[in-house]
Parts: sequence; C-alpha cells; structure tokens
Amino acid sequence: MDYDFCGWATRNDCRCSDGRVIRRDAFKDNDGDKVPLVWNHDHADPANVLGHAFLFNRPEGVYAYGKFNDSPNGKIGKILVQSGDVNSMSICANQIRQNGSDVVHGEIKEVSLVIAGANPEAFIENVITHGDDVSEAIFNFGEKLELYHAEEDSKDTKSDSKESETVATTKKEDKTVADVFNSMSDEQKTVVYAIVGQALEDAGVDTGDEDEEDTVEQSDKINGEDSMKFNAFDKTTEGDTIVHAEVLADTLKDAKRLGSLKESAIQHGIEDIELLFPDPKTQGQQPVMVTREMDWVSVVMNGVHHVPFSRIKSLYADLTEDEARAKGYIKGKYKKEQVFGLLKRTTQPTTIYKKQKFDRDDLIDITDFDVVSLIRREMRMMLNEELARAYLFGDGRPASSDDKINEQCIRPVWTDEEFFTINQVFQKEASDDSSKIARKFIEACIRARKNYKGSGQPVMFTTEDILTDMLLMTDSTGRDLYTDEAQLARKLRVSRIVTVPVMEGLTRQVTGKNRHLYALILNLNDYNVGADRGGQVSMFDDFDIDYNAQKYLIETRCSGSLIQPYSAIAVEMEDPS
Repeated sequence: MDYDFCGWATRNDCRCSDGRVIRRDAFKDNDGDKVPLVWNHDHADPANVLGHAFLFNRPEGVYAYGKFNDSPNGKIGKILVQSGDVNSMSICANQIRQNGSDVVHGEIKEVSLVIAGANPEAFIENVITHGDDVSEAIFNFGEKLELYHAEEDSKDTKSDSKESETVATTKKEDKTVADVFNSMSDEQKTVVYAIVGQALEDAGVDTGDEDEEDTVEQSDKINGEDSMKFNAFDKTTEGDTIVHAEVLADTLKDAKRLGSLKESAIQHGIEDIELLFPDPKTQGQQPVMVTREMDWVSVVMNGVHHVPFSRIKSLYADLTEDEARAKGYIKGKYKKEQVFGLLKRTTQPTTIYKKQKFDRDDLIDITDFDVVSLIRREMRMMLNEELARAYLFGDGRPASSDDKINEQCIRPVWTDEEFFTINQVFQKEASDDSSKIARKFIEACIRARKNYKGSGQPVMFTTEDILTDMLLMTDSTGRDLYTDEAQLARKLRVSRIVTVPVMEGLTRQVTGKNRHLYALILNLNDYNVGADRGGQVSMFDDFDIDYNAQKYLIETRCSGSLIQPYSAIAVEMEDPS
C-alpha cells in the first residue's frame, strides 16, 4: 500500500474530551473504506483536503493509512507530519447512535490532521520516508498526547495494546519540536503560522479564553445529518501538546490579546499591523450632549407670563384687615371712614448671559459636523435652564459671587415675600421613616390650599425621590395607595406633578432652623417675565483678530416676579430641634 503515514484515527474505550466513549466495532462498517484526509475538519474550502486515508477496523479502534496529495496544502501537511509538528488525528462521523455517553455506531466521513485531538489515543504512529526501505519507519515524534478530564483518570485511559508499547518516547538528547521548528526558514515559519491560525479560526476555536489550554467543542452538519467531530481541544491536567510548544508561546500570548490565533500569526509576519486597520467612525453626526433631565425647563419657560416691558410695578390694596370691612350705622352716630393699606412693589431688569470662545483654526478643522450650530444650541439650552432655575428657586450662588443673578430683579418663588408665597412647614420627627414623611407632606400640601389664591389649577414641582416615596405608600394590607401619578395629583389637588433635578437637596435657614424644600405649588401664569424691546434672548458673535478667536455670546435682560398675592405655596420640612 502506498502511504505516507499511519496511526490511530480513533481508539476504543477511551473517554474523549467531549465526554463520549467510543466502543469496540462502533465504526466497523468503515473497514476498508477510503475517506478524505482534511486539515482540522474544515469542509468549507476544497484546498483543505490534503489527501486520503484508508481505514481498517481493529479490536483496539480504527487504524488509518494516510496519503498526501500534490496540492500546496498537501505538501505543507506532509512537511508538518514528517517534522513531527503535527502528530494527532481526529475523525468526523455522522449517523451516530449512543447509549448514554457510549458511541455504539457511526460512519466516518473524513479523517483530519489536528493540533490536538479529542481522543487521547488517536495519534500518528509511523511516518514513512519514501525512497528508503519501507520497513524503516520514523516513529512518533515526542511523547504520546495525553488529554484527561481529571487527574484521577490519567492512569486509567492509557492503551495497553501492543502497537502502543512500540511508540518511542522522546529522549532528552532527541530534537524537540522547538529544534525542528527553529531549523525552518522564516518563509516556512510564516506559512506554518498562517495555516495553523486559519485552521483554528475557521474551526471556531477561540484562543483568547481565560486559559491558553481552553478551546471549544465543535459540531457540524454533513449531508443534512447530525455529525460528531472529535476535534475539540480540552483542558489537560498533565502532559504538553504541540500547541503549547515553546516555539508558539509568544503567538499564544498575542492571541489572548488580539482575540484570535490568526491575528496573532499575522502580527508576527507584519509589524505595526494596526496601521492597516480602518479609521474609527463617529457614531452619529454630532457629539451626544450629556445633560440633566430638561423636561421641566420647557414646562417653566412655556408656562410663565411674558410682557413686553421689563420694569414691573405692582399696586395692591389690602382688604383683609378689619378696618376695611363695611360697617353698620346707628341713627345719630358718626359714620367712620373705610381704611385699607396700599402695597407697592417694583421689579427692575437684570442681565443673564453665557459666553463661549474658540480658536478659529479649530472651527475650520472640524469638518464632520457644524460645530457652530452645536454651540448655539448648547448655549440656548443652558441659558433656558438657568432662567427657569432662577424663576423658581434662585441660582443657588452665594450673594458675594460675581455671577449671582440679582434676586431683587428675578425674584425666586421659593424665597419670595409671604404676601406672594405661602410657607407651609411640617415637622420631621427623629423616628419618621420615608413613608411617614410622605404622609406628612401630602397632608401639608392639602391643608395649605385653603390660603391659595392663585389663578386656575396649579402645578407641583418636586423631586424624583419625593415622588417615589409617595407612590410607594401602601395601606395596612400592603396595597398601593396611589396607582399612578395622575391619581396622586388628584389627591394633591394639582394639575400635574413635575420632577426637577436641580431641586435636589435645596435647604435654607429660617429662625435658626434648617428647612428642606419639598415642593413648589403654583400656576406659572401668575409669574410675570418682562423684557424691553432688544432685551429678549439674543445671540452675538465676534472675531478677535489679535488672538484669532471666534467668540459667541447669548444674553437676555429681563425681570421676573409673582404678580398675584398668595399665588404660590412652598412646602418645606423642618428638621427636629
């Protein structure tokens, strides 16, 4: 028989890395068959057919005689086998029948050369050197491959067959795989890297797992039927494999970093390979602006009452005192004049602005999107947020800050005079939990409504945490008291509940006690925002020739205040004394 090598395609009664155990005569129907010899079970490319193999069923397993073809890959495979770099075989079979984990029947469709086989006893036993006497054979290069699931199984699966006893073990003075590999030229080494990398990646082997010895179990379809591939690498507890030879150590380390052995092989052949990678692409046309939740800003800006003048003077006649009441007359008595007080408040405008500056060269170099348009949108968005914050709570900056928005020009609802904003305070006890505090808060909101004189149905501005505490309230049976925000809003007698992120943690000192703002309740139509012609929100840009700087400014000059007495409610929680 004309053949280049022979050995065990599979051995019986050995536990394979996929958990199966092939039993005697499982593949007896393949006795005498001729099947393709393939590289690493890759059926996708005809070039991976390296030759053919004749199969013979024996009591110990299936013995194979392999013959390489004259294709480029066949010649390379022959070199790998003759040099001892590859000495493991594997089968691909279908029409499998199993009894538990025991394989009792199947049909072998091809035999593959692999880096490491699932069957620990499937290896190349003899390599024939043609031109010499056929009786001379090159026996197994290196120690017999041993792969076990657990350490205690390592001694039970060794073959006692006569042929296995003839396999020569590697002596210290023999050439190692590293010696043979280092004797190759650089061109030959590159070819080996490429073949091994391509074969492993095409087979789906991920060399970037937690362990260099980890691989994946393969499955495939042949002729539409379930197939079994004994080509999955498995974890070993003792012994080395060709994959772990020192000549491939650097490649495997790179494979863990790069994600595949193929990329590692290319990395060894091309320096600075990342220069060939495509340039990163921007996700979307413009940068995504990360901001606070802004829905409340549009509610405030669209809800306030705008007037075309910025100086607001309000006159109020206080008719709540007894002196303003109508009086009864008794004949002959003196009629008293009606007396009531007049209140006046004047609010002047102030300027609020936002300014940006860029080097003109930077603006010219940014060609992927319109950066000026982006900056204009950002400036207007942040200006609106600052105005809405100033209307409701003030800007929060200390009075000594140069950037402070004058609270006599834009009067915050929260800290306005009690003639305009009703202060409703509830006390927190040291033992109160979130549910108890939420109940006290709801009661305070409802009780404050008797003094409310604002127009229409008000809106409640609060925080997400406070809203959550109210929605989580339950009765004695554990049922929710309020199924949704709409039901809670009806209970609080407001048209809607709006959460405000910048309201989180707002506190103030009143008569030496700390108060936490829990809610503002008002109809925004009672808050007047005035701006003279030219004082509306305007955008300006200018170019500084000396510093090559493009400057942008957005500003408004306006005033703001409540104009209706008792038109807002500030609900606060006072800390324990």
